[in-house]
Amino acid sequence: MRRLMPVAVGLLVLLAIVPAIADKAKSIYEKGQDAEARQNYEAAYDLYKQAYDLKPKDLRYRTSFERMRSKAAQDIVHRGQVLRDEGKLQDAVAEFQKAIQIDPSLFMAQQELKRTLQMINDKENPPPQAAGPPSSLERKIKEAGGPVELVPISNTPLTIKATDDSKVIYETVGKIAGINVLFDPDYTSRRIRVELNGVTLEDALEITALESKTFWRPVTGNTIFVAQDNPAKRKELEQSVLKTFYLTNLSQPTELQDVVNAIRAVLDVQRVQQLLSQNALVVRGTPDQIALAEKLVEDLDKARPEVIVDIAVLQISKDKSRTLGLSPPTSATVTLQANVSTGTTATTTTTTSTAASSSGLELNTLGSLNATDFQVSIGSANLSAVMGDSDTKMIQNPQVRALDNQKATLKIGERVPVATGSFQPGIGGVGINPLVNTQFQYLDVGVNIDVTPHVHGDRDVTLKISMEISSVVGQSSIGGISQPIIGQKKIEHEIRLRDGESSMIGGILDDSETRSLAGIPGLTQIPILKYLFGQTTQDHEQDETVFVITPHVVRGTMVSELNQRQLDIGTANTIALRHVSRPAAAVAPAVQPPMSQAPGVQTPANQPPANQTPNQAANPTALSGTNFLFDPGQITAAKGSTFVVNLLISGAQNVYSVPVQMNYDPAKLQLVNVSNGGFLSQDGQAVALVHREDETTGTLQITATRPPGAGGVSGQGAVVTLTFQAKAGGQTPLTITRGGARDPGQQSITVNGAQASVTVQ
Repeated sequence: MRRLMPVAVGLLVLLAIVPAIADKAKSIYEKGQDAEARQNYEAAYDLYKQAYDLKPKDLRYRTSFERMRSKAAQDIVHRGQVLRDEGKLQDAVAEFQKAIQIDPSLFMAQQELKRTLQMINDKENPPPQAAGPPSSLERKIKEAGGPVELVPISNTPLTIKATDDSKVIYETVGKIAGINVLFDPDYTSRRIRVELNGVTLEDALEITALESKTFWRPVTGNTIFVAQDNPAKRKELEQSVLKTFYLTNLSQPTELQDVVNAIRAVLDVQRVQQLLSQNALVVRGTPDQIALAEKLVEDLDKARPEVIVDIAVLQISKDKSRTLGLSPPTSATVTLQANVSTGTTATTTTTTSTAASSSGLELNTLGSLNATDFQVSIGSANLSAVMGDSDTKMIQNPQVRALDNQKATLKIGERVPVATGSFQPGIGGVGINPLVNTQFQYLDVGVNIDVTPHVHGDRDVTLKISMEISSVVGQSSIGGISQPIIGQKKIEHEIRLRDGESSMIGGILDDSETRSLAGIPGLTQIPILKYLFGQTTQDHEQDETVFVITPHVVRGTMVSELNQRQLDIGTANTIALRHVSRPAAAVAPAVQPPMSQAPGVQTPANQPPANQTPNQAANPTALSGTNFLFDPGQITAAKGSTFVVNLLISGAQNVYSVPVQMNYDPAKLQLVNVSNGGFLSQDGQAVALVHREDETTGTLQITATRPPGAGGVSGQGAVVTLTFQAKAGGQTPLTITRGGARDPGQQSITVNGAQASVTVQ
């Protein structure tokens, strides 16, 4: 018994806890329903989730939790967009991250988070004016480079004023710039006049080519080849590039054909082949044409926007009836009694009675009839006092998700057969009844919704909607076949709404009132007596149907600055990208400002720069050599917010690549983004940025490298920009554990490490 006592106590405790948990889950669920009715979807989601966590096997709780997930995330994204429009970027980032945690499938939240982080990075770390584009595509578009690029051996501004042979001017420009100039054997020289004042090498070559009606292309990094500008020579000498473009968003044959038509019509590229099996395009053309084709593919291969449309169909029916009054008798029946008296003698009476009873009333007896020979029957009177009041409410709230410009259909209801025709097959023979075959078609009866959305760039949504509510209201016999009578309420509408804006697109109200009076004529017209000699009946019926629609953009259109940029692509006869002038290389000053300063900001007197202690400020040799620095060195961030820190390098000489490894506490910090800082791309060259992260140990490895063939850079600046999110309170270091730099010959350059302190409040 002693052993069984703990078991019994445990069972009693379990029996007491289980109903308490069930009651608690039900109470929380009802609170969630109240929050949903108030359209507080985030609170409703939290309450539904609590109820689901308490009773995960209850499908009612799970359904509500899953259904409210998307709506809550959409509301949070909308709130983040409002905060971003108000300039509160950090608060907007927190909202977008919260939406992603609730619904990771909401692509709109991921897009808005990426866009907002980029805005924060651009605001806190504006790229240097001389910095080039971050990718090879943008570099080709901006600098018009091909597979072989002309290296700016000397970027000193050129000034030439001469009237001479075009061949001589080409050679003069080449000698000043330090490049080799080769000429086509069929080259025909002509005398031209040029005045070049402070132009770069690319500009000088372009102006000379324009004046002499020639064209040139780089053969090596310091050699160009010049020929007459005509279609035959360009076709013979210009390079051909083959590239395959794999489309990630467009998949339909018509969509691929649209891209092919755009490349052919705009860029005059005839060698384009689409591969439907690989969802790819193979393009062959000049380097400039391929670069522009890549831009077109980037512009057109966009994920199509998606919209979730919330549709609320509200039907309210009210029926009030009242019957009051006395229904008087409306008829009376007079009948003759069977024992009618007919005379004075018994014989006569007996005979007459027998005859009357057998064959009716004789004429001789009419004179002897009196009041006792008749029976009057009067109908009954009914007193009625009845009142009826019925109120019916039906709410249907379907949700439809559709792609941009794609029709989505939702049908809820039944399919009712309707006879459409009949035929009688010919059958020979006498006495054989031919068979009649009837054809039927099925009609969708219930709620039928067709929605075609179109998402605009400003998050507006145009909806083309067809909504129908139908039901079988009766039957009718046509040709011996019972056919259904279908009641229908339908609206076809096209409207433009903001993201999250609700609109009533149609309201149908039926209001009928009937009054009737029955009773004795004359008496029923008297106000008081009409209830004693008559009966009044009143019926009031109301039927209202309302359609409310709300669009939510769950995937928007991502359009970058490069997609909208205007480009100079040459002339009508020749597709060519124009070179962007590179600024002349600046000589580094003997004394440079601290790297924590923004351009043009002076360090106050007697104030040490960031990452420099007072002792280091007093002893400048403490910072001698090449050093890594964190800017800022002391960071204070609120829990849940994001912050940005720059990894700087100072005293660098001929740096080509920067590999570095740093550690942080993954329990307190989370890496959000790594972007180029601008130091390695200060001369316009693109930088390849690779990073690997181990979230369990908090180890981050970053390698920033200049393109092959490019020389090294010197000076000081931000190598990379890091964006972290503060996860938990406390103080934690951000430490460089291993790293350095390499020159163009892949020789190591020693760089001193650095450490930053992060305080999470």
